[in-house]
Amino acid sequence: MLILAGEAVFILPFVLPRIFRPTVLDVFALDNVQLGLCFSIYGILAIPSYLFGGPLADKYPPRKLIAVALWLTALGGLIYAQYPKVFVLRILYGYWGVTTIFLFWAPMIKAARVWGGINAQGKAYGFLDGGRGLTGALFGLLGVLIFSFFLTEAADVASLSERKRAFSYIIYTSSGIISIIGVLVWYFMTTEDEAQDRLERITWAEIRQVLKLPSVWLLMLIILSAYVGYKITDIISQYAEEVMRYNQVEAAKTGTLLQFLRPTTGILVGLIADRYKITRLLFFGFVLAVVGGLLFATGIIAPTTTILFFLSVVVIGVAVYACRALYFGVMRVGKIPLVLTGTAVGLISLIGYTPDIFAGPAYGYFLDSYPGEQGHQYVFWMLTGFSGVGGITALIYHRMYGRAE
Repeated sequence: MLILAGEAVFILPFVLPRIFRPTVLDVFALDNVQLGLCFSIYGILAIPSYLFGGPLADKYPPRKLIAVALWLTALGGLIYAQYPKVFVLRILYGYWGVTTIFLFWAPMIKAARVWGGINAQGKAYGFLDGGRGLTGALFGLLGVLIFSFFLTEAADVASLSERKRAFSYIIYTSSGIISIIGVLVWYFMTTEDEAQDRLERITWAEIRQVLKLPSVWLLMLIILSAYVGYKITDIISQYAEEVMRYNQVEAAKTGTLLQFLRPTTGILVGLIADRYKITRLLFFGFVLAVVGGLLFATGIIAPTTTILFFLSVVVIGVAVYACRALYFGVMRVGKIPLVLTGTAVGLISLIGYTPDIFAGPAYGYFLDSYPGEQGHQYVFWMLTGFSGVGGITALIYHRMYGRAE
């Protein structure tokens, strides 16, 4: 239930635009900057939601918070399917910034930490992110099948109204599944003792205690760097269309392939992380992200280098998803108290997930100002730079806390 819910809540605001980015730009009549600003408004509302939602996870049962978050998020899909104007779409993304984070994010991370216990943190977070990736990939595959089924002509010649109609079926189906998962979570995602590892109230003393931990500040920078890389995977399907010259269905299939890399990477990383030093694996994940970013940024990929393109997609996907699967798994070795996990996650996320605000407009600017391959190269230089910063920070974390593993 935790794995299903963990990705379902983000299907509407993020997974569908990631897999169907060219289609979303067309049917909503958006350019890259406008879509990026929608993500920014999501991020602006998400930041205080991280902060104030964190302590809730230390006080209330995760299943109730998660179920309500799923239902509220699914309601937004009813508006999304009407193809609202840009102003309303921005309000909708702000609404999702609250529903997907305030009641959801910290409860999910804390539940996973409790699930992993003392000796299986890598497995817990690896399986969580891998399972979430599989959920997202299956949603994407279902979306591609629905999209193809309801198009009477090839995607590159189908009319705008026909593409709108086909995409609306994807939105309604996703919203319905999200609501059903909310019901399952409410009734079945229970623990033996929901009162375990909960505080009656959170005081400023606990918050100050968390802020005094060096690991909290290092994790802020590690997650920020890794999340920039994750956000940039949003443009892979667009890269396939604009640089590799694929049609919209083929581009969506490329995005779906990337989604399937996530469960594979998460599960494999989860299986080995607890046998080796998890902090060291996190560092190597950033190193691989630098390599993947350079493959795209240097311009050696062209429409004729299909194998190199897919190899580079694999490198980027494995690197980004490995970092995502590992960064919360290092909280225990960083001496963050279990009972204050929700509060710590809220504070870490306050900085770590700011790319929700700036990443979308940044790469949207590059893509619109420098059309074609050049704009994409600038975006991947951005990924390379942030991954380098993340690698240095992860190395510092490893040297400070790696011996305690």
